[in-house]
Amino acid sequence: MNKDHLGEIDRFVGDGDHGSNLNKGMKLADRAIDYEHDDMSEGFNKIYKELTNKIGGSIGPLLGYFFKGLASASKDSEFIDGCVTEKMLLNARDSVTALTEAKVGDKTIMDVLIPAVNAYQASYDTTHDFEAGLNEMSSASKEGLESTKNLIAKYGRGRRLGDLVIGHQDSGAASLNIMIQTFAETAKQLINK
Repeated sequence: MNKDHLGEIDRFVGDGDHGSNLNKGMKLADRAIDYEHDDMSEGFNKIYKELTNKIGGSIGPLLGYFFKGLASASKDSEFIDGCVTEKMLLNARDSVTALTEAKVGDKTIMDVLIPAVNAYQASYDTTHDFEAGLNEMSSASKEGLESTKNLIAKYGRGRRLGDLVIGHQDSGAASLNIMIQTFAETAKQLINK
């Protein structure tokens, strides 16, 4: 379902292969992960490697480095709590930021990543409530994705289309939003077990 949805979004601005490329990368990662022996950090690291090495264009490395950041910040943690999650998200943000000059407002994954991580950090630093932080992150990610509809693309294929991209979401932002929503929902399920 996400593959088709992401492909449809990408058809407005790119060449329509975003969903199939990302689906391929995640399937390769799924095969690489040893679900009996790999811990979460190792699993994230394998996703990073597959997306970075097997997916063309800029989106493979950008999303790959998101997972690299999650992996490296959690590798020495026996348990994942709100504080470790904050370190993971900040490291993921910084890993992606090191790869691109794009910023919020450029119609890229940064329109989801930066607000989502900032919202988690602001909420968690104030309340120390893990679930509240995840909820704020999830909401900010959705809002960031929605904001891309009103932006002109400054990077990627969409930048050549000018005003024609207005009204359409950015496919990379849509992908990262799906990943952030999944991360938040999975973490909340673990909290509430």
